[in-house]
Amino acid sequence: MYIKTAYSTKGTSDDVIQDLQSQFGDFDTKMLLFFASSRMAPNIIGKKVQDAFPGAAVIGCTTAGEIVNGKMLKNSLVAMAFNSTAVRDVKVEVVENPKNENSVKKAFATFEGHFKVPMAELDPAAYVGLIFVDGLSGAEEKLIDKIGDLTNVNFIGGSAGDDLKFEETHVYANGKSYTNAAVLAVLKPGVPFTFIKTQSFADLGKTLTVTKANEEKREVIEFNDKPAARAYAEVLGVDVEEAPNRFMHNPVGLVIDGTPFVRSPQRIKGDSMLFYCGVTEGMELSLLESTDIINDTRKAVEQAARELGSISGIVNINCILRTLELDQKQLTDEYGKLFADYPTIGFSSYGEQFIGHINQTATMLVLK
Repeated sequence: MYIKTAYSTKGTSDDVIQDLQSQFGDFDTKMLLFFASSRMAPNIIGKKVQDAFPGAAVIGCTTAGEIVNGKMLKNSLVAMAFNSTAVRDVKVEVVENPKNENSVKKAFATFEGHFKVPMAELDPAAYVGLIFVDGLSGAEEKLIDKIGDLTNVNFIGGSAGDDLKFEETHVYANGKSYTNAAVLAVLKPGVPFTFIKTQSFADLGKTLTVTKANEEKREVIEFNDKPAARAYAEVLGVDVEEAPNRFMHNPVGLVIDGTPFVRSPQRIKGDSMLFYCGVTEGMELSLLESTDIINDTRKAVEQAARELGSISGIVNINCILRTLELDQKQLTDEYGKLFADYPTIGFSSYGEQFIGHINQTATMLVLK
């Protein structure tokens, strides 16, 4: 066994740490990934986890719900430990003020110094990046775009949550807690790996073109040269007042080769619409309709298992809007059980990162 998982729902941070240590035992941890409810004192728990695993690279973030080995939890901490067989090498960097592209360049310079290879030449079949971002920073698009400019290595991850309070989210690295920051890690796994990006939507064949936007605020002012809220309501065939009730089931998406990259509406503001991720003028978005999350996710995991031959670990970043939809449809337990046969941890996120910043998607790193 070279990947091991643990979780705790204990009441105090000290009890949580003791619980983790008892579950991991004498496992030789080279890297520890953890996701924790924001109710677990963010300024304390990060240091305590690092102190408990002093020789390991430790990263993580706060959540809006946790996932572990067949369960979807709340108010817990979930963790995955990797030994040196699973992760041969790892380097962690913190990007403070992530909208500043010089911060990303500085982190990448450190990666290059560690791996002794320019990031532009690092083999994406041999290395993988993890990224966890302050989910209230609004920095994801610029950050992931800059990373894409600098390397072909795939970075996969998510935006930290805070249990739907939308007040303060935290990312963790090496014993410290950060806001307005991103944690990046470049790994050289010792086993083959693949990725899952799955979303459960059908394209309804109706398009909304962004004709006026405040891109910095993720605000669409006009679709199809009409006030955005009215244009969205019209393609749905409902009144503007009813439109917010359809956001979860009828988001919009940038459809590329038949695959949607979802942009989820957040709220109506006057005649405008605010979104959870970036929209740009000229972007042609398709109206989508939610389908079967359980079946689609099962197929995606089965395909990854066939591709790799076996699975030793899954890191699952699942959009909070998917989690809320599962809860609404009373499918939470059924979704959790999809991962019962594999060591898995994950969390409900405020956005997902994989070849861009997206919503209403599950992005997963899957290890053979």
